Amino acid sequence: MAAKSYTTDINVLNHLLRATALPSPATVYAALFTSAPTPGTAGTEVSGGSYTRVAVTFGAPSLSGVTLNSAPVAFPTASALWGTVAAVGIFDSLAGGTLLYFGTLTLSKIVDNGDTASFAASALSITEQLGIVTLVFS
Repeated sequence: MAAKSYTTDINVLNHLLRATALPSPATVYAALFTSAPTPGTAGTEVSGGSYTRVAVTFGAPSLSGVTLNSAPVAFPTASALWGTVAAVGIFDSLAGGTLLYFGTLTLSKIVDNGDTASFAASALSITEQLGIVTLVFS
């Protein structure tokens, strides 16, 4: 399952319907999780053992609303056990910041001391699909 955070949903609604500026980070960062986040919870991001988020670039979205990472993404070599990585998130900051999008990995991966977690170009996919909008008139 892939999704976007409630904060991202709210920012889009405010931008489109209330003329509020949409935050647009200069750089976005991939993060790894041992426990997947949800739209309202943080999950458990990997920490320690030389872990850090990594800058990632995405290409222009297709007409079907899909954007892919345009270059490989390689995290630093683990200097300790990072655990079983089960999810990835996209943040607007190298540390802290706002979780923009997240999703579970097709296959979880144990990242041990000496391993390098990475994603090939086009391996990270974000899709904006048509949502269900309900308008209620009274």
